[in-house]
Amino acid sequence: MNHPARSCRRRAAFATTLLLTAAVPAQDLLTKAAPQTAPILLHNGVLHTVSGGVVLGGSLWLENGRIRAVLAAGEQPSPPLGDDAIVIDLQGKHVYPGLISAHTSLGLVEIGAVRQTVDTSELGELTPEAIAAVAVNPDSAAIPVARANGVLVAATFPSGGLLPGRASVIQLDGWTNADMTVRSEAGPVVAWPQQRHGDGLRRGRRGPASGDDDAGDAVAKQRQRIDLAFTAARAWLDARSADAAVPIDIRHAALVPALRGEVPVFVLADELEQIESAVAWAARRQLRVVIVGGRDAAACATLLRERDVPVIVDGVHELPRREDSAYDEPFTLPARLADAGLRFCIATGQDFSFDRNLPYHAATAAAFGLDRERALAAITLDAARILGVGDRLGSLEAGKDATLLVTDGDPLELPTRVELAFVGGRQVTLRSKQSELAKKYRERYRQQRGR
Repeated sequence: MNHPARSCRRRAAFATTLLLTAAVPAQDLLTKAAPQTAPILLHNGVLHTVSGGVVLGGSLWLENGRIRAVLAAGEQPSPPLGDDAIVIDLQGKHVYPGLISAHTSLGLVEIGAVRQTVDTSELGELTPEAIAAVAVNPDSAAIPVARANGVLVAATFPSGGLLPGRASVIQLDGWTNADMTVRSEAGPVVAWPQQRHGDGLRRGRRGPASGDDDAGDAVAKQRQRIDLAFTAARAWLDARSADAAVPIDIRHAALVPALRGEVPVFVLADELEQIESAVAWAARRQLRVVIVGGRDAAACATLLRERDVPVIVDGVHELPRREDSAYDEPFTLPARLADAGLRFCIATGQDFSFDRNLPYHAATAAAFGLDRERALAAITLDAARILGVGDRLGSLEAGKDATLLVTDGDPLELPTRVELAFVGGRQVTLRSKQSELAKKYRERYRQQRGR
């Protein structure tokens, strides 16, 4: 039996939801790039290969979505290009590999305050079977915004819970999420619970919280749940290896590549104790691990170097973590990691809205002690290697994907404009909702001045 007041409230709530979802600009209306159908020669440019120095006046030969050759000044393609080839004279413009955002929710969130546009997590604390790429919205209006500033590849991460799923590496163009996917299963994500002295277990960017009075016990229980998930997956793998009749369990199977060392486990951890305990756990389990966040990574650099644990630095534009920390503590972190001999890359943090600022995080790190070439590598080749796609992305080399950008200067500098971008050999548009709005309102003021 319907209660009139409740029915009215339900109708009002439903109407509000419709209004919200109707107003959400969740669809990018720009056409996707057409497949590469003819060879392309980017001629007379400054090629910043990242892996092999800078080639002045060089040329890039792109064919079938890949870089066929990196040519020195005056060198011609061999065999010669056919009549159908597209030759673009860069007139001294700069060519860089596509920038890589190594930790983001790009494609999974449109507007955080509108639940219908958020697809970052599944129900439950342990859902390693979830794959981020499956939930990516290829028509997200946020994708062209990041792409317009040179970010052409992203590692999108699920969130929520202790084992929220598996990260995926995507390229920022494609009609479907399958078209966009470079590596669907880059590795499982673990939100390692953290202990904070004085205020117990904190729920922040790193690790789920608990309401238990004894925060230490809560941390231990949550870490044990993570460990038991890997124990169960190992037991299932051993049983199925011995007897193929053992039924498939997608939750256990999701962790098998990590157990075999084929992919790393991405551990979200910032605090010193959090990082040390996570690395000790991974070593005991013989797992490859990547620390994501790593704000205290420099304090345990020896441990990370000995274990060969890479770090995804989760944003440089941060405030110091403690009252007695130096004001530039976040800015100098990449330089300190480099000085300690660690492998690392630079991201902006999981919030997708900051991805467009990725080159400026690297620029800040360079301004505070990091070698400038290393800063560029931290958002290109080093990021690709840590994410397991270094054989395809991150540098200008023959055989790699033709995912690159052409600029009028250094992408780490604010005035620099991205003039051309290619994803897998396809020339992508650099228009976005932001650029279209800028044109719209410039036209408004032009009309007003013409009155």
